[in-house]
Amino acid sequence: MNFSGNGAGSEDTELDAIALGRRIRFLRKSKQLTLDDVSTLVDTAPSQLSLIENGKREPKLSLLKSLAGALGVGVDDLLGTEPPSRRAALEIELERAQRGPLYESLGLPTVRVGTRLPMDVLESLVGLQHELERRLNEQAATPEEARRANTALRHEMRQRNNYYKDIEQEATKVLTAVGHDSGPLSHHRAADIAEHLGFSLRFVGNLPHSTRSVTDQKNKRIYLTQANRSEHDPRSVLLQALGHHVLGHKTPTDYFDFLSQRVATNYFAAALMMPEKSTVEYLQRAKNNRELAVEDLRDAFAVSYESAAHRFTNLATEHLGMTCHFQKVHESGILHKAYENDRVNFPADHTGAIEGQSICRYWTSRVVFEQMDKFRSFEQYTDTVNGTFWCTARTERHSSGLYSLSIGVPFEHVKWFRGRDTKERCQSTCPDENCCRRPPADLSNQWFGNAWPAMRANTHLLAAMPTGAFPGVDETEVYRFLQKQMG
Repeated sequence: MNFSGNGAGSEDTELDAIALGRRIRFLRKSKQLTLDDVSTLVDTAPSQLSLIENGKREPKLSLLKSLAGALGVGVDDLLGTEPPSRRAALEIELERAQRGPLYESLGLPTVRVGTRLPMDVLESLVGLQHELERRLNEQAATPEEARRANTALRHEMRQRNNYYKDIEQEATKVLTAVGHDSGPLSHHRAADIAEHLGFSLRFVGNLPHSTRSVTDQKNKRIYLTQANRSEHDPRSVLLQALGHHVLGHKTPTDYFDFLSQRVATNYFAAALMMPEKSTVEYLQRAKNNRELAVEDLRDAFAVSYESAAHRFTNLATEHLGMTCHFQKVHESGILHKAYENDRVNFPADHTGAIEGQSICRYWTSRVVFEQMDKFRSFEQYTDTVNGTFWCTARTERHSSGLYSLSIGVPFEHVKWFRGRDTKERCQSTCPDENCCRRPPADLSNQWFGNAWPAMRANTHLLAAMPTGAFPGVDETEVYRFLQKQMG
């Protein structure tokens, strides 16, 4: 807090002033003192004390010490973050709301928040504010808003080279506590991590359909599915759930917050399953031997190829000194997810979003679908408008179809990888439409105007983004599930 004595300041300072003022008022009234009584004790005008109690002025440090003495408490007691009563908490929340941009945009008169405001009116006003915020958040969760949030998040990841030191440190603390530092993380050790963090595990066959796990924070239990067939590694699902706890996540405030939390928990789980120190040592040895290969990293730590590819992007720039890119592409050619810090030219819309765009059919991530050998990885050089890139890729089948997973690097870094001697090479001039978006002239001459395809219209094309704090999750179903588990 800034004890400058100025009434104006940043939003955070103003919010602190509101909480401080309500605490002073509560303590004064609990001692049955009037403003005049306290003003005499601290040698300050009652009008000045009133401004402080209403959060419209911050006291200087000297006055704060005098107020603490007059009220018989320590300075730390005045600065406590917990509201002293239910009414004080509501008053603080209403004051903050009325000084925020949402309330200001409504053009409504402010309500005087004082002792004469009935408790039921106070409850109603705060409840109305919550409902208004909820409805506006639902309206904001449009596909375009989600795409903008994803674009902003991808920009942040690129700025960090996809390396999050703070998450690495948290993962290292947990691994040290359970005595794991290298090699595959067993299911037993993953359960040890849950126990170390104070959680018990319950495997059930009736998880809410919209969830992969449910955490009962009240009773410190994590519910996981017992399904025999799952596309998600149960270790990863468990560690992601624990990640929300370790990283101190609160209920998401918007779609960007939701996406950021998901990225963070995925990163946390990967950092536990592929510890930074041992993974970097493994990769560095492979680099020294010029034998870097994502499938070797997958096998060394018993994870999926996709997990190994993501983890490579976390560590490649920070520890190996090389830029790279990752793609997950559907067999239809649609880009599902991607990352880059090597200037590869992913297709993008006007917002900068790349998800849902069509990848050039000459890129490795598309050509790999045509390969007969699905056991080995496929490597290819691709000459693009942004330079030559070498990529290694393989395909994996999911319930929604066949996907390619690929890791690529600029030509200058290919010398460290196994598969660099490939003879496969393609040229891409995208985003030039003549590259691959227009049919060849002979085909066009024969069929233009004579073909009428019927589009497969998926319902999600017309659907709004899922609403709620946790998009796509049926909260009623989750609450009923937890209630049932309690007997």
